[in-house]
Amino acid sequence: MIDFNTLIEADKGQAARTIHILDVHVFEDWLKDQSDAVRSIVKAYKFSANPESYLILPTTGKKDKDDKSLQDDFAVVAGVKNHKKLDPWALAKLAGRLPEGKYRLAGASAKDALFGWLIPQHEFTQYKDLPDQQGPSILLVKDEIGQVDEAVRQAAATALVRDMVNTPAADMGPNKIEDIVEKLADANNAECKVTRGDTLAENFPMIHGVGKAAMRDHAPRLIELKWGKQDAPKIAIVGKGVTFDSGGLSMKSPAGMLIMKKDMGGAAHAIALAKLIMEAKLPVRLHLLVPAVENSVDGHALRPGDVLNSRKGLTVEIGNTDAEGRLVLGDALTLAGEEEPELILDFATLTGAARVALGPDLPALFCNDDDMAAGLIDAGDLEDDPLWRMPLWSRYEYRLKSPIADTNNVAVGAFAGCITAALFLKKFVPKKTPWAHFDTYAWRPASKAGRPKGGEALGLRASWRYLKSRYPSQ
Repeated sequence: MIDFNTLIEADKGQAARTIHILDVHVFEDWLKDQSDAVRSIVKAYKFSANPESYLILPTTGKKDKDDKSLQDDFAVVAGVKNHKKLDPWALAKLAGRLPEGKYRLAGASAKDALFGWLIPQHEFTQYKDLPDQQGPSILLVKDEIGQVDEAVRQAAATALVRDMVNTPAADMGPNKIEDIVEKLADANNAECKVTRGDTLAENFPMIHGVGKAAMRDHAPRLIELKWGKQDAPKIAIVGKGVTFDSGGLSMKSPAGMLIMKKDMGGAAHAIALAKLIMEAKLPVRLHLLVPAVENSVDGHALRPGDVLNSRKGLTVEIGNTDAEGRLVLGDALTLAGEEEPELILDFATLTGAARVALGPDLPALFCNDDDMAAGLIDAGDLEDDPLWRMPLWSRYEYRLKSPIADTNNVAVGAFAGCITAALFLKKFVPKKTPWAHFDTYAWRPASKAGRPKGGEALGLRASWRYLKSRYPSQ
């Protein structure tokens, strides 16, 4: 992973190229002040300062020999949505594409766009040799220097999610997730506890039930991390860690399995959020819970029609073994609630129904607390990491009824699939505990500026901004 700290420097007057920030409203006025040569180049490239467009231009005019801060081989003009207030992705088209060297913005503050300068310069290269690449693009900042540490933390957390999700299941099994959490605990003086294999059967029977078919090579486990002062407000973060989802005996099609390495994307989000909390020293008592399993097939595999017990004591009839994520989350949510936290957040690549409803870019947010839901949505808007609230519509609870158990793990039929999945999870959350469930895709099917195809953090920065505002550092 690239060292994001090296991509932003304090502006001390060192030589750098200039980036002129424009939007469509000021473009014509800017163009009038340019030389005939520049206007000709702009016309030839049909540049009009549309967002995510840029143009490299030769510098014109004499450079002041006493001004050592200008590197005059070329300048950059970049189009953005609003030149007065940059959004987090305003500079994403530039970073990593401009020639290596140092740059400074002219007439604009980068404080809200630093994340978008950093994250495009990260690539997932674990399995390929790249040709010699150019060096980094470095941004010089002045008034924004206070925001650099925060942008670096967010970029590193986002890169962690992307890398974990992009890694094939052969190299990102339950043991690897355990290793990542243990190293994170060591780095932050946190406690780490792992309940593994058949020892899960008594206290975490649903985690054990889902993961037992992969017991020999990829034993299931519940990974816990605790950090922070004992008397600080308690918060719990839970992440679905299904490292590969074959569907079990309710097996997916070959096409349906193609990107199922990403089914641990909820765990990646939860781990990255825990990383942000600890590195920023948020004044909370953190409890991270990651049920890590592989949903596989052998003679011990969970069968449709089986009935599982749960840590909560509810019995669950298995209507579909491909609805395994909600099972492992149920046991983890129960344990999280037993410690009486102020709030619980869970992240899961849970349902295709959420993607049908909202597409790949927009996580479905389910929340039992209106104030928390509003805070999360506002935080997502501010970070350009949007969320969309979906209803915990209690009148659909009847669709989870079972004739032989307390509940089924799926509803009959395809209607409201993400809602009935969230209603299943709700059964394992204490009624008075504020709880938010993120049904996130953790994947980008097509590239955007700074956001390559593949693993993606969706809802991470929104939840982090919300927690920062709710628990401000002392």
